[in-house]
Amino acid sequence: MSFKLPSLQYDYKSLEPYIDAATMEIHHTKHHAAYTNNLNSAIEGTSIDLQPIEEILREVSKHSPVVRNNGGGYYNHNLYWEIMSPKGGGEPNGTLLKRIQADFGSFAEFKDKFSAAAASRFGSGWAWLVLRDNKLVIFSTPNQDNPLMDVAEVKGFPLLGLDVWEHAYYLKYQNRRPEYIQNFWNVISWDAVQHRFESAR
Repeated sequence: MSFKLPSLQYDYKSLEPYIDAATMEIHHTKHHAAYTNNLNSAIEGTSIDLQPIEEILREVSKHSPVVRNNGGGYYNHNLYWEIMSPKGGGEPNGTLLKRIQADFGSFAEFKDKFSAAAASRFGSGWAWLVLRDNKLVIFSTPNQDNPLMDVAEVKGFPLLGLDVWEHAYYLKYQNRRPEYIQNFWNVISWDAVQHRFESAR
């Protein structure tokens, strides 16, 4: 198998009360696992088997919808688990905060714009903070698309991603997506986002 379901760096219950343990376990062991397994099945024996996921996504328009959907689902969830932490919350600092202030005016304005992008995504999808041409950009994508894909309306390196598929929040929040989005800010690992920012630069 080319890709493996990553282990989380924290327990399923560690993000409570903001994200419940049942949702975490189902999300990781069922949804993310399915994307991983389906991606492996789709690329087995093909020319893209053993390619890094980033390379597959950069030319995803050349591949089947199965590769696009499951490749995106695999990558997006890897990032989602990475940028959350039981010790998350607060605000970033250092170079990332300065970049946020330069591009959005303030951290509060950034937070409002990101939350609005997540709340207004119709149906299933993701909200993103990306670095593009040394500038931070907020937007959203449908389904499991992401800004690495050549089919994305906005392309760039993803620093922060929020899953707004209903499976990410429905057990706890039902149809209250804005409440889930508000509580997401309490679990963001700004150290992880800062690391991605520095790597992208």
